[in-house]
Amino acid sequence: MYDVYFSSENLDTYLKELAKEFRKLNGKAMPAEIILIGGAAILANYGFRDMTYDIDAVISASSAMKDAINRVGDKFNLPNGWLNSDFMKTKSFSSKLAQYSNYYKTFSNVLTVRTISAEYLIAMKLMSGRPYKHDLSDVSGILMEHQKRNAPLSFEQIQNAIINLYGSMDEVPVHSLNYLKSALNTENLEQFIIDSKKSEQDAKVKLVHFEEKYTGVLNEGNLHQILNDLSNKQKNSKHDVLSFSRAAQKSFAEKAAERPTQHYNKNKNDIER
Repeated sequence: MYDVYFSSENLDTYLKELAKEFRKLNGKAMPAEIILIGGAAILANYGFRDMTYDIDAVISASSAMKDAINRVGDKFNLPNGWLNSDFMKTKSFSSKLAQYSNYYKTFSNVLTVRTISAEYLIAMKLMSGRPYKHDLSDVSGILMEHQKRNAPLSFEQIQNAIINLYGSMDEVPVHSLNYLKSALNTENLEQFIIDSKKSEQDAKVKLVHFEEKYTGVLNEGNLHQILNDLSNKQKNSKHDVLSFSRAAQKSFAEKAAERPTQHYNKNKNDIER
């Protein structure tokens, strides 16, 4: 279903084409900057991920960048939103990302690309902590890469990165912190990553099936509880699930006022990818 993807081999190609299109539309007097995060940052900095299906970034550019993105998408038959800043609406975003980013490359003398790496990328992955994506296995992958480079990351380094980006540890999900501690303490990180990926794949399958059966129920407030129920093989009727969903939504109402609740049924492709 998803035959277009981005890899370490083609990432620079698309960024180069984007720079060319932006320069055609905007000239060279006003340069642009993109900060790669998520899977794209991992592709740029590490070798353990083969691909990602879109490029998440902080985009600082004139309005011509939107047209440039669309032109490249049309030219290479890329999906809509192949390069986007949607993550800025999620809890993993921080206005301080630019401060802790690293220079990557400059294309066509007009597009500067930076990346988030190491402990700051881990901090973002922990804050997101989606059980059906690569968030947590990516944490382990980064830890393993730094072990191989003889530059292991410590809990204290990651903790400091979280505080630098988000002000405190309070908003990081408990399951994410528990995962980090387990990853740092395991004696076999490679097997730990394999197990993590299997767990993420299993969670994705369960959530897709659940969404097909109970459309409109799944949301950020009840996702982990539903996954736990499914994992424990509890047979919830639709009435029971809906009752839980309403209770969860009520308990998360105040948080929803501060940041939008992510309704996963509204973006089913996010789960399937």
